[in-house]
Amino acid sequence: MSNRKKIVIVGGCGHVGLPLGLALASRNCEVLLMDVNKRSVDLINRGTLPFLEQGADVLLRENLGTRLSATTDANCIKNADVVFFVTGTPVDEHHNPRVQDVLNVIESYVSYLRSDTLVVLRSTLYPGVIAIIDRILEARLGKHKLAFCPERIVQGKGIEEIFKLPQIVSATSPSAEREAAELFAAVAPKIILLSPIEAELAKLMTNSWRYLEFAIANQFYMIAESQGIDFYRVFNALRDGYDRASHFASPGLAAGPCLFKDTMQMASFHKNNFFLGHAAMLINEGLPDFLVSQLEKQLISLVGKRVAILGMTFKANNDDTRESLSFKLKKVLEMRQSIVICCDPYLPDLTPIDEAVAEADGIILGVPHREFLSLRISKPFVDCWGLWRAALTSDCL
Repeated sequence: MSNRKKIVIVGGCGHVGLPLGLALASRNCEVLLMDVNKRSVDLINRGTLPFLEQGADVLLRENLGTRLSATTDANCIKNADVVFFVTGTPVDEHHNPRVQDVLNVIESYVSYLRSDTLVVLRSTLYPGVIAIIDRILEARLGKHKLAFCPERIVQGKGIEEIFKLPQIVSATSPSAEREAAELFAAVAPKIILLSPIEAELAKLMTNSWRYLEFAIANQFYMIAESQGIDFYRVFNALRDGYDRASHFASPGLAAGPCLFKDTMQMASFHKNNFFLGHAAMLINEGLPDFLVSQLEKQLISLVGKRVAILGMTFKANNDDTRESLSFKLKKVLEMRQSIVICCDPYLPDLTPIDEAVAEADGIILGVPHREFLSLRISKPFVDCWGLWRAALTSDCL
């Protein structure tokens, strides 16, 4: 970029803000990661990542202290050309969108904004929220520039995908749309222009579709296994040389902070008539109970049995535990009066792998970390991911 933009990312030390900040800093932007989490701020300013993110360590070393730094001081917003907000719309205990959470964040920082500052919303928003924020900024600032440019990255590979994926850009004015498109053109290979409501819906559809993909895979897995049929023999056969099934998702615990939440937001947006989404929720959230029942059939009873859950994060080869269904597995096992051993090489203070396997009467694979691939399991186990099946067929076990 010809002129170095001064960019502040509110919530910039998290899983959405940090990859974006590093990507923009690598393109000659001056980036401040503003965050209320002092620990994360201090870690980043010392050159240490607060979580695993592929490629982030290199970009942090290259840009820290020159084009990138972190702060807890909101006053930095006053001098910014662009302010990103990475606060999304969560859902409450009844699976309804908590729109007010997002609006409260905007209200908290609007006094720091200038009328010529480009405000960009980055995280998932419930359809119609941009229009509400637009009215808030109009009332408080008068003239303003507002854009919504949703992230669609896979957690842990955010930096790679920011540079690889097309970027959806929407805005409430032509000037905001133009500036946002120019900004993202520095990092994204393609810009796709939508209206704000279209962009909000596109993000929800993306995550809901992925959640439904996992649901049909999990449903097929439970159908086959409940009948004593080896699911993976069927799964591998139907995909072998059959291009139309090449994208078929494999079974697994569909967890994390986005897919379930955004599927429920899609349902709320359509007045709770998204029956496919609700069915997917019942399937994916019911898988932990099915896995426990599978192990119970092998052990006859789970009462007093020591059961190891291998993998407590929500995805493989990562340290992120947000909304991990392994913790639901733990609760189900405890209700069956099992003694639960939690093991995860990416989390501190849990039982080491060898010790967990040795002590357990039975094992459930919660997450297919690479560290589990070569394990030699000689006791009852449940593996919906097919990790140990792949190892068995390649003589790894």
